[in-house]
Amino acid sequence: MKVPQAGAVAAVIALALTATGCGGGEEDQGTLPIGIKFDQPGIGMRETGGVFSGFDVDVATYVAKELGYKPEQIEFKQVLSNDRELLLQYNEVEFVVASYSINEKRKEKVDFAGPYFVAHQDLLTRADDTSITKAEDLNSKTMCSVSGSTSAENLKKNLAPKAALLELGAYSDCVVALQEGRVDAMTTDNAILAGYAARKGNEGKFKLTGQSLSNENYGIGVKKGEKELQRKINDALKKMVQDGSWEAAVKKNFGPNYKYDPAPAITTGS
Repeated sequence: MKVPQAGAVAAVIALALTATGCGGGEEDQGTLPIGIKFDQPGIGMRETGGVFSGFDVDVATYVAKELGYKPEQIEFKQVLSNDRELLLQYNEVEFVVASYSINEKRKEKVDFAGPYFVAHQDLLTRADDTSITKAEDLNSKTMCSVSGSTSAENLKKNLAPKAALLELGAYSDCVVALQEGRVDAMTTDNAILAGYAARKGNEGKFKLTGQSLSNENYGIGVKKGEKELQRKINDALKKMVQDGSWEAAVKKNFGPNYKYDPAPAITTGS
């Protein structure tokens, strides 16, 4: 009987392991595509050189680790607010971690794990401005938000109907307008505002007013019906809180002055 050469044996073993997934571990399935925001400092940001930063990035990386993936196996894909459901439905990403507020309308199309964070609509002003302490103070001032923002709609409709509104294409544009004095405040979720305030170069220039104009429970979106993945992500989120990684990520990404809610209880899944 002819003894196979070592190289041939190795090739056969490698082929068998590839076919069987090396025992079924998820880490052997290649990359893990995760949807995040690319333009929200403190939340999800693609930095110069392709490095990713932000609280959602840290949460996604921790969850991936608990699912058996190394950081280098993660493929972050950009998601916009209006295409998160589509990317899940068409299997472009495995899950979405992108300041994704849980609500009943969205739950008709996707399942959520979490929540893993509670944000509140707030106002960002210049650090030396003492004239704005509550939403009603904007009735005689100009505020900025992105076009079609529900935050701006809430403020104009319910809290400061006489405020002037400047709608721009991105929150980063609002930050520039605020710094230049073209507006008096900008509004969106406090986590997003805190990220801009803590961003390198912005330290000491802005402050949050500490409003809680709405409650936004951020969840991790998964494809409808993926109950096992939902359960595994929930387990990972619980562990992240228990071992202190969650709080460390909050403080790292939102700055030392950010007043945050405790980690919320997991309310999704069975």
